[in-house]
Parts: sequence; structure tokens; C-alpha cells
Amino acid sequence: QFQLVESGGGLVQPGGSLRLSCAASGFTLDNYAVAWFRQAPGKEREGVSCFSRNSVTTNYANSVKGRFTISRDNANNAVYLQMNNLKPEDTAVYYCALRFLVDRTSCPLSENVYAYWGQGTQVTVSS
Repeated sequence: QFQLVESGGGLVQPGGSLRLSCAASGFTLDNYAVAWFRQAPGKEREGVSCFSRNSVTTNYANSVKGRFTISRDNANNAVYLQMNNLKPEDTAVYYCALRFLVDRTSCPLSENVYAYWGQGTQVTVSS
């Protein structure tokens, strides 16, 4: 069965940190482009960060550059999103998604590219 499961969300104060995890079953994540997206209430889903297939390329939204870091753990078939210096505007449901892309350098932050999605994990940044 193909499944992506996010975890690690929660409530954190501004300036705090969280690490989100995306665990896969039925997929070998390193063989896919994997991305993190988020959706705040009343807003469209936006791309946050991604790995291309085999981690050749990474990409970050301008709003999170220097604060968020995407990483892989191939042994545990998981992808992580380390989020530091969190701001209230980072509040959203965070999703991981994946797609097989022939181009190993391709890592788009467009949601219509990705075929498989997790259920999401809530991140709330508030004092």
C-alpha cells in the first residue's frame, strides 16, 4: 500500500523550532522528487521546499530560505523539514508529496506536479 504520513506538527512560540517528518510506505523516497507544501486557512496551497530525485537538487520558497532545511534519511525512508525561527505566518497545515520525475534535477514547487500526498500535520505559531 502506498502511503505518506506526516508528523511533528504542533504549537510553538514565534522564534521557536519544529521538525516535521514524512514517512513513506510502498515508496523508496530517494527514487522520487519529494516536496513539502503548506496551506494556511483561506489561502492556496504553496510549495515550501523539495528534493529532486536522488537529492540532486533542493529548492526553497523565498519566504523560508535561511530558516527551513529539508533533509532525507534513506535508511529510514523518511524526509524531514527542520523549521527554525518560526513566524506566525508559517502557521498552516504542512503536507509532503511525491512524484517520479525523469529529470533528476527537477524539483518544482507546483502542487499540480505531485501525484501522492500525505494527510498533513498542523503547525501553529503563536504566543
